[in-house]
Amino acid sequence: MGPFYCPIDRKVYLDTSFFQDLERRFRGCDVGSKTCQFSQAYVIAHEIGHHVQNQLGVLPQVQEQKRGMDKAEANSLQVRVELQADCLAGIWANRAQEKWQFIEPGDVEAAMTTASAIGDDRLQRQSQGYVVPDAFTHGTSAQRTRWFMTGLKSGDVASCNTFQTQQL
Repeated sequence: MGPFYCPIDRKVYLDTSFFQDLERRFRGCDVGSKTCQFSQAYVIAHEIGHHVQNQLGVLPQVQEQKRGMDKAEANSLQVRVELQADCLAGIWANRAQEKWQFIEPGDVEAAMTTASAIGDDRLQRQSQGYVVPDAFTHGTSAQRTRWFMTGLKSGDVASCNTFQTQQL
């Protein structure tokens, strides 16, 4: 199982074997490279993004909305949650860069390779040979990349409103 956030106990759980899978199975970054560290930080920041969503009241609102929805509608709403968490991860990178100037050449590209590697479209194509958009829960590779970059470029939470946009 990959990393996840539990809103009940407000903790992030990290299965460290996921990071090995990220390098080897998903080819999300070059095995053992320094840029893989930034890719791993992106994954962790995404999960912390869920905590931010919980603190802002987004997660409870989404859970309430999902109650009256069919599976495809609930999945569509969940995609918006996940893409917002990607955007919040981008904001983390923006603010951390401002403070510590730690992003090195290739880091952002590696994180975007990771985002692409764990997009629903790519994962479904790899596992079953075809893509079922109604079953998406995290968004496509392109969407995940776009929303991380939105947060990275803006550094502003207001830019991460995936619930009010037509184009994900």
